[in-house]
Amino acid sequence: MKVVSALAAVRHLLDNGVVRRGDTLLDSSSGIYAYALALACHRHGMRCHIVGSTTVDHTLRTQLAVLGATLERMEPCNDLKLDQKRRVERIHEILAEHPEYHWMRQYHDDVHYLGYRAVAHRIREATGADGLTVVGGVGSGASTGALARYLRETPDGREADVRLVGVQPYGSVTFGAEHVSDPEIIIAGIGSSIPFGNVSHELYDTLHWISFDAALAGSVDLLRRHAVFAGLSTGAGYLAARHERDRSPERTVLFIAADTGHRYVDTVYARHHEAAPLSDLTPCEVSHQSRLALPWSRMDWNRAPATTPAGAS
Repeated sequence: MKVVSALAAVRHLLDNGVVRRGDTLLDSSSGIYAYALALACHRHGMRCHIVGSTTVDHTLRTQLAVLGATLERMEPCNDLKLDQKRRVERIHEILAEHPEYHWMRQYHDDVHYLGYRAVAHRIREATGADGLTVVGGVGSGASTGALARYLRETPDGREADVRLVGVQPYGSVTFGAEHVSDPEIIIAGIGSSIPFGNVSHELYDTLHWISFDAALAGSVDLLRRHAVFAGLSTGAGYLAARHERDRSPERTVLFIAADTGHRYVDTVYARHHEAAPLSDLTPCEVSHQSRLALPWSRMDWNRAPATTPAGAS
């Protein structure tokens, strides 16, 4: 998913004279975006410098090397918040040394929304858009937020009937779940331990918070039932999408499978024997984040702004 975003963002920056061919583009990434930005830089004759998370594995490092990107991988760290904080600090150090580098700010700049307009057009052609529910990880806000924004636009100026369901991990600050810790990990890519500037909270109708164990069950079931080998965030999205389909069978439910399962072979798929049957998993319906409970919670957000979530007192 990040490839369409990175390609459009770099193209836009080039077209508007913000950067030129041969310049160095810089950003931090836990995995997928690093690959996407490296592809975009390679295509447009630019240099790419990535400050990578501890989750960047050997396969991705090899891909980045083939594409000519420079990777600085942070030292191993079990604390995702500390890992993200260190990566941002390193970005600022690099910019101080190389002010000519352009920081892509994937977590803060709306330029990353642009690439999803074409994806939204293809979805509208396939589904008609009205009566559509889009489910996916919130992450930086670019993929799910952008798709909902563009899908809701119509040529006649009315708003199409498109509901947006965001998926978050426990521990993420984005929608106020930082007080609930997952015994395993924060699922990288769909949540954050630091604030993101380009999440438009008012685009989301519903939120699901899904733990590592529940997402693992979703990923394993998706492979067994549908032969789709995808990542942990996809397993979480699949779990949420199945639930939303059962609640509203008259609607078309589309969920985003953002990445493949290759980097989760050891951490997820090797533990397939631990996967709970999906029939045993049901979300706890809550009216406020203070009531969030593992392993899975669901809340109506009702397109509220960040400061006044639905159900807040």
